[in-house]
Amino acid sequence: MLFRDLLDITVQGGRGGDGAMSFLRLKYLPKGGPDGGHGGDGGSVFLRAIADVTSLHRLIDRRMYRAASGKQGEGRKRAGANGADIVIDVPVGTIAVDLDSGELLADLTEVGQCALVARGGLGGRGNASFATATRQAPRFAEYGSSGEKRRLRLELRVIADVGLVGYPNAGKSSLLAALSNAKPAIAAYPFTTLSPNLGVIERELARFTLADIPGIIEDAHLGKGLGLEFLRHISRTRLLVFVLDMAADPPAALTALRRELEAYDPDLLRRPAVIALNKIDLAGESEVTAAISKLTGFGLPVVAVSALENSNLELLRDTLFALLPKRRAVSVPAEQPHRIDDDGLRVRRHLSGNGWVVTGKEIEAMVARFDAVNRDAVAYLQQHFASQGIFRLLKQAGARDGDEVHIGEAGFEYFDDEKRPDDDGQLNDERQVLGTDPP
Repeated sequence: MLFRDLLDITVQGGRGGDGAMSFLRLKYLPKGGPDGGHGGDGGSVFLRAIADVTSLHRLIDRRMYRAASGKQGEGRKRAGANGADIVIDVPVGTIAVDLDSGELLADLTEVGQCALVARGGLGGRGNASFATATRQAPRFAEYGSSGEKRRLRLELRVIADVGLVGYPNAGKSSLLAALSNAKPAIAAYPFTTLSPNLGVIERELARFTLADIPGIIEDAHLGKGLGLEFLRHISRTRLLVFVLDMAADPPAALTALRRELEAYDPDLLRRPAVIALNKIDLAGESEVTAAISKLTGFGLPVVAVSALENSNLELLRDTLFALLPKRRAVSVPAEQPHRIDDDGLRVRRHLSGNGWVVTGKEIEAMVARFDAVNRDAVAYLQQHFASQGIFRLLKQAGARDGDEVHIGEAGFEYFDDEKRPDDDGQLNDERQVLGTDPP
């Protein structure tokens, strides 16, 4: 299977079901009160981290994930069913970023961790919810709201405690196999490793995961070779192991490796690290001693090993256990309650020069949930506009009696303070309220 660690998908929460407009009708009660029930909430889309998926490859054939919509409310105050959620299983270590806003929506670092990435819409209220002492027979209900839609970039960053970093043919795969239970493909040519390989090292009750990061070459941070594709996987590690080939000028190789890491992320050089001088079986004792002497100048512990002959591997294991920092506790942010952030009410002239446009996320979302050609619904909205100070803002902006006001996709007629609708939904001056789409 081809390794995949970057994927773009689209997710959308389900639409909320519409509220019901209904009145109770019984044999001995022909004119019962309003009894329309609420619509069900739309389903949401979640990401869930699991351990048995090694890459994002299995998601490649499906790029759109849409949760189910809520069902419409019914009479006798029966609520519609909620739409089913969608849970997308992704490898542990996956992050999700909103492609349009750049917002980090999820960072799944523990198996079983879930993150909400597209919230379902709210179900609309039935007409029974709008009954008051003076509005006893509301002939309108609320529409369900749309679910969130997002374009996501999923990026897998392998979860490993220790990362093996080195040039191709430095023997990282051989060292991983010798130290752990991993069985990577090994051959005597560059780029044998085309994806990160993971192994587990255990000692009594302690254990950690070890990752072989695919080969880095000079200028990997600029996109050369395979380095740029897999440098991201180093970001999760708590300890770095620089694997150097004894026969390939170890000090120069270490200098170049550190330069590549610093260019990609300077924080990487501040992490604990150890040097594994590999392939000492190919050199004499004096050459190994001289190489170790030069490498100690970098201020890092040096362990000379041979993955082929299993030389000093136990010493390297002990060094890794001793240097590995404690894992920091993962804090899972609490789920935020559903709300629409209001960016403030704004009033401006319509582009045509005729009428006014009122903007504001909350007020636009509310207007979209009602039938703009239903007289009772519009009267209810007019009362809400008054309570929110919209009439006052329009008057301050210079609106005149009879001007058309656009909010979202709906159009209304402005009237001044003394011509507000009564609580029963009737306009004092008996004029019709507009409910047409704006030009």
